[in-house]
Amino acid sequence: MPLADSLQPQAPQRIVTARAVLNAASGGVGPNAAARLAEIASAAGLEILVAAVAPEQLRTALNEAVAAAPDLLVVLAGDGTATLAAELCGPDGPVLAPLPGGTMNMLPHALYGARAWPQALQDALESRRIVDVSGGEVAGRTFHVAAILGEPALWAEAREAMRRGRLRMMMLHARRAWLRAFSGRLRYTLDHGHTWKAEALTLMCPLVSRALDEDIGLEAAALDPHDALEGFRLGMATLTGHWRDDPAVTTQICRSGDAWANGHIAATLDGEPHRFSSPVKFSFRPHAFRALVPADFQPLKTLAQGTA
Repeated sequence: MPLADSLQPQAPQRIVTARAVLNAASGGVGPNAAARLAEIASAAGLEILVAAVAPEQLRTALNEAVAAAPDLLVVLAGDGTATLAAELCGPDGPVLAPLPGGTMNMLPHALYGARAWPQALQDALESRRIVDVSGGEVAGRTFHVAAILGEPALWAEAREAMRRGRLRMMMLHARRAWLRAFSGRLRYTLDHGHTWKAEALTLMCPLVSRALDEDIGLEAAALDPHDALEGFRLGMATLTGHWRDDPAVTTQICRSGDAWANGHIAATLDGEPHRFSSPVKFSFRPHAFRALVPADFQPLKTLAQGTA
């Protein structure tokens, strides 16, 4: 199905009941967020129950919220919680509004752009536009924006620190990533094809991939610097956001694949760090969940261009 078609408004759905789950300890939430969220939802005509919980209670709160079968689930928390909520909702559960309440906010940014969470919620509730969102899976863990497999995944932490103006943390993360570079190459196959080698493999979902005009798979970008100089150049391109155009990067569309390395595989999934036992399997998920988005929503291609 063409990506533009999959992101057209679905048949009108009556959204009356809603649940909201907030991470009370998240830096992007704030002490008055629960009351503000309830006020916005009530003004839009929703019957909403808001739960502001501690981080260790998030999974239980999300399970309870989804089990209540509301029309809409609103989440205000970090990237990991947004991903978990999307997985719990799935394609047949509540419509999801994952608002930016964390550090990187990769999924909220892809859906709502640079809007602050109150504006994102107001605009989405005003439009009542619902879109299908595809995604991917690595070793049973889901993602909906992008995944990075391999030690260069560590550059993501440095880039985020630079985006937030934390230059000292950026240097520390960049130094750690540099020291870990070339510590072990990744081997991978795409769609049961040829075996390739790379320093890292990035898997981008149709939501952000500029190479995908159809909702048919993942864009796999292999990062393969051949020496320390190319590795430094690619690392700096990652920091400045132009990594995809580096000559050490090659891309291909795939629906599934395998990756393996000596020891564990470092990874980031939608901004969340992971370590997987080798080997790992990854695959495309064409119908991951349904999202409530503003009327002017368009699939972002900014991550692939380096500006996300």
